[in-house]
Amino acid sequence: MPGAVRRPLRRYVAGMAPPAQRALRVGLLGYGLAGRVFHAPLIAATPGLTLSAVVTSDPAKQERVRAAHPAARVVANLEALLARSGELDVLVVATPNRTHAPLARAALEAGLPVVVDKPFATTSDEARAVAEEAARRGLLLTVFQNRRWDGDFLTVRRLVHEGALGTVRRFESRFERWSPALKGGWRERADPTEAGGLLFDLGAHLVDQALQLFGPARTVYAELDQRRPGAATDDDSFVALTHASGVRSHLWMSKVAAQRGPRFRVVGDRAAFTKYGLDGQEAALAAGGVPGAPGWGAEPDAAWGRLGLEDDARPVRTEPGCYLAFYQQLVAALLGGSPPPVAPLEAVTVLEVLESARRSSETGLAQHLVPTG
Repeated sequence: MPGAVRRPLRRYVAGMAPPAQRALRVGLLGYGLAGRVFHAPLIAATPGLTLSAVVTSDPAKQERVRAAHPAARVVANLEALLARSGELDVLVVATPNRTHAPLARAALEAGLPVVVDKPFATTSDEARAVAEEAARRGLLLTVFQNRRWDGDFLTVRRLVHEGALGTVRRFESRFERWSPALKGGWRERADPTEAGGLLFDLGAHLVDQALQLFGPARTVYAELDQRRPGAATDDDSFVALTHASGVRSHLWMSKVAAQRGPRFRVVGDRAAFTKYGLDGQEAALAAGGVPGAPGWGAEPDAAWGRLGLEDDARPVRTEPGCYLAFYQQLVAALLGGSPPPVAPLEAVTVLEVLESARRSSETGLAQHLVPTG
């Protein structure tokens, strides 16, 4: 099955540790927001990994790579990198959404394990084909769903699993911003093959988190709107999931929220949990923070969520966020054959939900899903 590959890295014999002095060599495709802010710092901070090469054709970005990661080789295109694929142990795809699947396939064909930024692909069929190719070749493939390691999400997951809320009936989750002016770029292009807009951007995180907490969705209803003047992609959207477990998830994403609602509101039959504010790791990475440094991912007491009844709620400490856990698990998977941090089929399922949300918005009707795998 795609996603079930647990073989150790092809260059090492199963059960035999690699030479202690050599870290796994990572090639990074792309040095935009995803590559520069997320992947490169996390790779550099993860024991057992070294950022060996970065692919970007932009001269300004090439200089940024050299300044921030002087030991990394700068390569202008994928062909030049894959010509020396024997000098790499894994490839990370952090390029525009439309290129995720073809670049991942090219890396697999070169014999390299692959990390793909979310969304996995522009369609679920495309993603499934890449997952099947990885399974056929016996190579690790995983998708960077870093928001599974947000501190607030880890807190919600703990409370749900502990039964602190009783039986959960409704899950509310929001990524809301105030960004009323268009910024241009591929994320705001109307062409559906770009997989732009908020649904495929922030929605990929919100849907993934909901499915992780409450299992597969059976129905999907969505309202995808374009609120800003000149907008060609959704910028103010709502998705409702009904899970097979009976939980209803209501998910909001917006660039025109003049005031933000709670990041999470989880309602059970015994208590509710409400949490405001965003996990701070993205801001810390953008400011040049070092992942894993003392206090990384910790949140001040004033930002903690509250658990209980309306007139009797207590603050709950936010679990420390840890995006490094993704790459730590990647190392364990490559060297020891443990499961990848995110199974490819889980990312395929997220895309199936996103596609259903698009159809629902177009038709005004809820879409019914048939579970796969």
